[in-house]
Amino acid sequence: MTNVLPGLAAAVWVWQVLLGVALLGTASSTTFLFLLLAAALRYRREARTSRAAAVSTPESSLPPVTILKPVHGMEPRLEENLESFFLQDYPEFEIVIGARDADDLGLKVAEQVRRRHPQVKSRIVLSGPPTWPNAKVFSLDKMLAVSSNSYLVPSDSDTRVGRDLLRNLIPSLLDLKVGLVTCPYRGIPARGFGSTLEAMGMSVEMTSGVIVADMVEGMRFALGPVIAVRRDALEAIGGFASVADYYSDDFELGSKVWAAGYKVVLSHYVVGHVLLPRPFWRTVGDQLRWMKSTRYSRPKGHLGTGLTFAMPFGVLGLLASVALGDSPLGWWLFGAAWANRIIQALAVGWGIIRDPRLLALCWLYPLRDLLGFFIWVGSFASRSFFWRGEVYRFSDGGKIVPQDRPAESAVAQRL
Repeated sequence: MTNVLPGLAAAVWVWQVLLGVALLGTASSTTFLFLLLAAALRYRREARTSRAAAVSTPESSLPPVTILKPVHGMEPRLEENLESFFLQDYPEFEIVIGARDADDLGLKVAEQVRRRHPQVKSRIVLSGPPTWPNAKVFSLDKMLAVSSNSYLVPSDSDTRVGRDLLRNLIPSLLDLKVGLVTCPYRGIPARGFGSTLEAMGMSVEMTSGVIVADMVEGMRFALGPVIAVRRDALEAIGGFASVADYYSDDFELGSKVWAAGYKVVLSHYVVGHVLLPRPFWRTVGDQLRWMKSTRYSRPKGHLGTGLTFAMPFGVLGLLASVALGDSPLGWWLFGAAWANRIIQALAVGWGIIRDPRLLALCWLYPLRDLLGFFIWVGSFASRSFFWRGEVYRFSDGGKIVPQDRPAESAVAQRL
């Protein structure tokens, strides 16, 4: 009996500590929720003003635009995604499509879309094998060289937009203090439960962090699916070469433009990020890659992200309370966490992103929050990741090193 009592006391102490962690996490996630609700109201107010300004901008003052669209391999729904850019209701624009070689399957799809829209000025640029760490940025740099327009819109191949994209983005860049405009995005899921959860994370989790950061410190980074940037801002940071050593080239592009003295604007316009059908483990792998990129791009912010999750602390609170004989407290903590994430899903997923799926499936978002926490934990496990058929390794500061091909720093090559 004398041996049992110390062991029992130690177990009680452990569960008390875990309950304390759960209470701390509940408080931090609740604080984050209140910040988020304030940020959502702020974003909606500014979005109304921005939208009205875009609509009132006379067509005669809209400058020519070049859309830069790199492709690499075949993707489901690629044809629809590309065509959405050819259908822009805008006075004058061109589309430059880039690929590594003429046999690229994605390029063949792009050629079909081009033939259907001969009225849109477009051209193909073959970049050849990449010599920079980030192959996409290597292609963007080659594409940029064939355009003389001052207003540029680089966009990923898995992005779908409405006809009014350019009409809504470009007016903000007419203010010479603004160097870059970036768009929030909603996830468009493929088939399967895993894809649905991933799309929820894009629509809610990603947007939540972005609008809170915008409220607290202003936009100091960009989001990848669609970016609008003026050429003088791009040249001020050394062109695309300045971000070619990074996985999160979009984040770095916005960060460097901001550091150069330009304003970065979060647009009121929401674009679609189309997910690919794939096994659940590949879905988790992609999310883990994104989490790792944040870990190296914003290490302090990434560490603090752990305190913004709600469900892990709700589950921990339930287990600890039951172990300590206080089930009502445990169920209260669990229910509070579940309600927290449902409110987040509705406030952001519907209130900001206007994703109709979140109205019907908001009750599922707590599961996505729990999964996101485990992916966050996993992001600390290694530096390696798989991307676009190649293996890379993160180095300090978010820079990447390809493991399957030689590559030299883009900045070093330009010196």
